[in-house]
Amino acid sequence: MAEVREYSPGTPCWAELATPDLEASRAFYSELFGWAAYTISTDRFGDYEILALGDIQGPMVGGITELADESERPSWTCYFAVDDVDATVEAARSAGGQVYMEGTDMGDTGRTAMLAGPEGAEFSLWQAYEMAGAEAAGVPGTMCWVELACRDTEKALRFYNKIFGWEPVTRIYDHTAYTDWHLRGRPVCGMIHMGDRWPAHYPAHWIPHFAVADCDASAAKATALGAHIQLPPRDTDRGRFAMLTDPGGARLAILTPKE
Repeated sequence: MAEVREYSPGTPCWAELATPDLEASRAFYSELFGWAAYTISTDRFGDYEILALGDIQGPMVGGITELADESERPSWTCYFAVDDVDATVEAARSAGGQVYMEGTDMGDTGRTAMLAGPEGAEFSLWQAYEMAGAEAAGVPGTMCWVELACRDTEKALRFYNKIFGWEPVTRIYDHTAYTDWHLRGRPVCGMIHMGDRWPAHYPAHWIPHFAVADCDASAAKATALGAHIQLPPRDTDRGRFAMLTDPGGARLAILTPKE
């Protein structure tokens, strides 16, 4: 397991689940990924649940919150590290993005903001103070990739290049255009074009991928635990992956990475 102490600006650093049922989500992800959950409390923002790998003494791998009301949809939010939240918010606004939450300090841990790209795919920023983000990588149960699914990929390319400096490397895979976004010469995340095979009602969205030792076995286990498999396990050039919605309705993917 690789211990992670810092994240370069423009790289994914955290994932947070918003769920209608905290207890049910804790049980599902404990069984699927071996996560434990514990609560931290702050005077200003109240309680926040941390997801840790293995047990509550293990490395932090994500967070979990309860939906504020029934108008919100269950979802995983991907966070990206930045040096300056407020400057990135302004860059996103000028590039045609939407600002859902301005830069806000989260106590001594860091500063965050919530944005959406041109088609409404939500994501968050993280400027680290005392907490860099997820503390582990490279083992099952950790986030190993994040991906944007959208229809207007040209607009997305311009938007994310302006705010994060990502450079696209696009190819055709399985008859679908797929883009690896590179930062300083290495891939940091991806984008898939939502073509005719996607349901018309599906909105653009970011989706986290979590590493598993055996994609097929994990997909079967997730189904037994109440998840819905949207794309069954299949081989890609990144590894074997499947896409699913958890019992609460949040989208995620599981991936057995290639060596």
